[in-house]
Amino acid sequence: MAELTARIDAALPQTQCTRCGYVDCRAYAEAVAHGEAGINQCPPGGSEGVARLAALTGRPVLPLSVEHGQEGPRALAVIDEAWCIGCTLCIKACPVDCIVGAPKQMHLIVAEQCTGCELCVPACPVDCISMRPVTGEQTGWSAWSPAQADAARDRYGFHQFKAERELRDNAARLQAKAEAKLADLAAASKLTAPDDLERKRAVIQAALARARAQRQC
Repeated sequence: MAELTARIDAALPQTQCTRCGYVDCRAYAEAVAHGEAGINQCPPGGSEGVARLAALTGRPVLPLSVEHGQEGPRALAVIDEAWCIGCTLCIKACPVDCIVGAPKQMHLIVAEQCTGCELCVPACPVDCISMRPVTGEQTGWSAWSPAQADAARDRYGFHQFKAERELRDNAARLQAKAEAKLADLAAASKLTAPDDLERKRAVIQAALARARAQRQC
C-alpha cells in the first residue's frame, strides 16, 4: 500500500491546491490508494491525470469530477502592487513558499515557482491577488511538466519542515515560560494562599503538558 501511495503521489501535479478535498497531494494519494477517494478529483491533473491514476489503480477511467473543479490552463498568481498592504497573509498561505516580502512591504510572486494553487487569493484581505492563465490552450498535465511537479513537491516538503520547526520552537518557548512560572510559584508559596497557589499551579501544569505534546508531534 505504501508503494502504491508513492506511485500515485508521483503521478499527481503537486500543486498542493486542496481542490481534491484533501490537505495536500500526498493525503489525496493515500486516500486513492486505500479506495477512500475517486481517481477523478484532481483538476490540475485533468483528464490525463485521471487516466494515469486509472492505470495505476486498475479502476475505470472517469470524467473529471465537476464537484472538485474544471480542467483549465495553468494560472499564475499576480499581485496588484497598488493595492498590496504587506500583511504577509498570502505568504503564510502559499504551500510552496513562492511569495516573498516583508510586513508592510509589497509582496512579489516568484513566477517560476508558482503552482497556480489559488490558496493565496482568499487569504488576501484587500483582494489584490488575481490568477492569470499562462499556458494558453494547454491544460492538465500538458500545462505542467514532471520536472515542475518534482520541484513543487520538494518546495512543499521544505515548507512543511519549516512550519513544524516553528511549532516546535514555539512549544519550547511556552514550556520554558511555564517552567519559569512554576519556579516563581514555588518561591512565592509562603506568600500565597494554598488554594490559590494550587489553582495557578494546575493552570500552568496544563499549559506545560500542551507544550510538551506539541514538541513531540
